[in-house]
Amino acid sequence: MAARRALAYNGRAMPDRTTGTKARLYVDADLAEGAVVEVAGAAGHYLASVMRARPGDAVALCNGRDGEWRARVEAVGRRGATLRLDSRTRPQEPEPDLWLCFAPLKKTATDFVVEKATELGASRLVPVVTRRTAAARVNTERLRATAREAAEQCERLTLPAVDPPVTLDRLLADWPAGRTLLFLDETGGGAPLAGVLAGTGAAPLAVLVGPEGGFDGDELAALGRAPCAVAAGLGPRILRAETAALAALTLCQALRGDWRRGPRGTT
Repeated sequence: MAARRALAYNGRAMPDRTTGTKARLYVDADLAEGAVVEVAGAAGHYLASVMRARPGDAVALCNGRDGEWRARVEAVGRRGATLRLDSRTRPQEPEPDLWLCFAPLKKTATDFVVEKATELGASRLVPVVTRRTAAARVNTERLRATAREAAEQCERLTLPAVDPPVTLDRLLADWPAGRTLLFLDETGGGAPLAGVLAGTGAAPLAVLVGPEGGFDGDELAALGRAPCAVAAGLGPRILRAETAALAALTLCQALRGDWRRGPRGTT
């Protein structure tokens, strides 16, 4: 008998255009043929009241481990829905190990960065508090919900990790060996990012974007002393912090990441 799992949900599910399913949900349960999944909370409300799912409707499920599965709604109630997994529609595939470390901005701009970085395939999002960071606080749970919604909408099979805020000093002190930190230097102290990427070899990457006012002199000096850090530039124009973050991720994906593959893993 298939195990039943109650699932909590904080995001917004989107219909899957590729499989023709009623909605697409990211869940924590293990996914396998014949398994029964009980969707509760906001996700159950969404299926029943927003999408008006009925028994027999198809729903796409993924969990970041087992690929994407087609499930059928077996029952819909006031507290949620029961789904039975039918068949796997996409295998799990490796994704680029690309981190984005960014100084939090005002609420709307930070949400925008998290949403678009998720769509661009960032594997980890790290809010970094610098001396000129404008945001007074960071709601990590809200950012995780934003990332979940974006992952479902763009038909991504994984969720990025969203870390609690960390100071720049602590980020550098705890930096993992073997990962290159590309920090965007708005003072012109770095070579063009495309050229820098060409010289990083196969090392896993992270991009660090400073606050709206840029890094201060002491922070730039600390980054310059860090053996993991490499300064990089994004051309002759001064970019907004959110624009710089997304431009850098785009270049990384185009030159080193999965933008070199076609849709759904084709070459």
